[in-house]
Amino acid sequence: QVQVVESGGGLVQSGGSLRLSCAASGRGFSVYAMGWFRQAPGKEREFVAAISWITGRSYYADSVKGRCTISRDNAKNMVYLQMNSLKPEDTAVYYCAIQTKLGHEYDYWGQGTQVTVSS
Repeated sequence: QVQVVESGGGLVQSGGSLRLSCAASGRGFSVYAMGWFRQAPGKEREFVAAISWITGRSYYADSVKGRCTISRDNAKNMVYLQMNSLKPEDTAVYYCAIQTKLGHEYDYWGQGTQVTVSS
């Protein structure tokens, strides 16, 4: 079993910054990618950013490109999301997810951390 735990959410004013962290733990699993998704009230969950454990290449949704940076610590199986210039529309529950099978969907998810941006 793989456990995924996010941290770092909170309340911030518009234009502020937050850094989210995500740790994956357990036995006998490999990480091929880790990603961040978010779900705002009344909306579907959407992709935010992801990073490949193999190549280190990162991917971003257009809505956060230039404002967010995803980074990793392979040794600790951790991923981070630095979010700058936050906007009220960034308010959502942010979820971390892990891809443990190459080429497959994200198969382990955290419980989420709330990010609220006030105007």
